[in-house]
Amino acid sequence: MSNTTSRGRLAIVVGGGPAPGINGVISSVTIEAINQGLDVYGVRDGFSDLINGDTSRVKPLSIGEVAQFYTRGGSMLGTARTNPAKKDADMANVLASFEKMGVGYLVTVGGDDTAFSGSQVYKRAGGKIKCAHVPKTIDNDLPLPPGIPTFGFETARHIGVGLARSLHEDAKTTGRWYIIISMGRAAGHLALGIGKASASAITIISEEFGTKKKITLDHVCDLVIGAMIKRRAQGKKYGLAILSEGLLENIGEDGLKTALGDDLNRYGEVERDDHGHLRLGEIEFGRLVKNRVGKRLKDLGLKVTIIDKDMGYELRCADPIPFDAEYTRNLGYGAVKFLMSKDSAEYGAIVSFVGGKMVPLKFDDMIDPATSRMRARLVDVDSENYECARRYMIRLEATDFSDPAKLKKLADTVKLTPDQFREKFEYLVK
Repeated sequence: MSNTTSRGRLAIVVGGGPAPGINGVISSVTIEAINQGLDVYGVRDGFSDLINGDTSRVKPLSIGEVAQFYTRGGSMLGTARTNPAKKDADMANVLASFEKMGVGYLVTVGGDDTAFSGSQVYKRAGGKIKCAHVPKTIDNDLPLPPGIPTFGFETARHIGVGLARSLHEDAKTTGRWYIIISMGRAAGHLALGIGKASASAITIISEEFGTKKKITLDHVCDLVIGAMIKRRAQGKKYGLAILSEGLLENIGEDGLKTALGDDLNRYGEVERDDHGHLRLGEIEFGRLVKNRVGKRLKDLGLKVTIIDKDMGYELRCADPIPFDAEYTRNLGYGAVKFLMSKDSAEYGAIVSFVGGKMVPLKFDDMIDPATSRMRARLVDVDSENYECARRYMIRLEATDFSDPAKLKKLADTVKLTPDQFREKFEYLVK
């Protein structure tokens, strides 16, 4: 593939999990790059072929081809979690593939792992390939400037809230509880956003435990049980509990084995991906929590119908809402603008928009060399935003134990004495 234009050739690579708006980025990058005089090529399924030196599925992209996908979900180029920086031979094959194609510009679309992959292509190409990364994740956990979301998050929250509200109505109609597991490996933004906007009874995220406190499975289950008891004491036998899947990773493999022993095998295999992450989707966290909560409720003499529901895959390939459709057009345009600027010869960057202006964030400033990942942007549990969310949750609070009348009502709900109830649940509020 020889270079036939005066300005060069640009490749687009999508990595990580799907997120609403990927096609918007592909479309806007392609249109702007072609208008700038570049040839544009789409690399199929991330780096999975390139690490083997295979360019057979790389295809040229045209404005007419990509324009129709601008507001569609999914990824017309597919995606993969292949890590080209894991082995020197793999990276060498990737660089050789780009050289064979005549690629001088690269746009990567993905989360922190794909950003690291893009940064390594830029670094090891020695200035021959200029690189811009467009940050994507429905988890909203990348360290962009304050108040700036990752694309896909707002659409995922929008769709998730609609599903949660429907399940809430079902719970109310049938007198049952739903335990919903929301995607969000490193941070609880999506779980909290869905829970807060759908008026769920309780939302539990890893950040609320702080960095010094080890999360245990039983602590998470007792928080759910406490909400159920308190709702029952208020005369309501239904509700929604939303849990961030990141709780599972923070409980950890050892914590799961301590709590479950050999029973862990009933809920899936403990596996890791190419980037060292636990494959959270391989463990049925919702069913695990449902069964453990159900058993503990039975021991308390409380009959509750519980349904578990994983929420995530339904959100990732949805058509982007107008926010993300507009946002991805900005990001795609910004990526090409950065690549065509003199700054791209000095550093590779993650593309961000602040106050309507494109702000390139240097790879070296964003990626922690010790972990090869960006530092996760966590939910700020000291903010008024989180404080407000907690105020409207149904949880056991300190006043439930300091007020004798409240304590007795809660204890009577599960046929315990106030002292017995205090012994079982007061630790939750300390």
